[in-house]
Amino acid sequence: MNIVLGALITLGVTALTVGAMLLVRRRAPAGSYFSDGDRASGVFGVLATGFSVLLGFIIFLAFQSYDQARAGAETEAVLIAQQVQTAQFLPADVRDDLTGELVCYARAVLSVEWPQMQDGTLNDAFNPWGPALFRTIDATDPQTPVEQSAYDRWMDQTADREQARIDRVHGAEGLIPLPLWLVLFVISAVIFVYVLFFADSAEGVVTQGLLMGSVTVVITLLLLLLGFFDHPHGDQVGKLQPVAMERTLRMVDAQMKEVGLDVTPPCDAAGRAD
Repeated sequence: MNIVLGALITLGVTALTVGAMLLVRRRAPAGSYFSDGDRASGVFGVLATGFSVLLGFIIFLAFQSYDQARAGAETEAVLIAQQVQTAQFLPADVRDDLTGELVCYARAVLSVEWPQMQDGTLNDAFNPWGPALFRTIDATDPQTPVEQSAYDRWMDQTADREQARIDRVHGAEGLIPLPLWLVLFVISAVIFVYVLFFADSAEGVVTQGLLMGSVTVVITLLLLLLGFFDHPHGDQVGKLQPVAMERTLRMVDAQMKEVGLDVTPPCDAAGRAD
């Protein structure tokens, strides 16, 4: 959801609730429908506080998942660059294959996995170059101390990269379960109806509109914020984008040219096998 759409939703919902408030106000008694305004305000405070605490806690957890996905994407990109360097110390018969497959892995993240995460269709799919990297490293037989050390380092980096990928794809299909969304919308509706009972024909139109409008704007914005964190990947402002992996691909390409490595990845620009 982009900013413009969010603003339109907020304005639309606010206009609807304010209109309902002013409509109810026409027949409302002076002093509102409550005979004891202080007690009614106290009950409203309990409702609003409970809703705010619940929503704030959920937003906090959703932001943690958002940050986990962001950190996972950055860590995975860094590990790809590190593994390219590690591959150069492995036996000569596999180093070029591993380097090319790592480039293809990064390209597949950009062209295949990221669009699937945005659409929520990734499901249990895996990067197709993960198994290819495993088969290549499984066929190697390190002999020298340097090769054996690089092999151990490669395996550690592979485990870290796989964990980083799990963090990256976390939340791609939504973090907030449907029952929780239903609870939040039901509580929002209860608060809206409760505020309607504060309609007071003795008060001005602006005052009554501000009473309902301020409550509606706050609740709507918080729910929209939660929806933003619920699907962290996308091309809208603030959404997670594959910036780190794009940067890694540029760095790897520049570094290989700098050191004179001539490796042809076994895939096209979209990460599909040739």
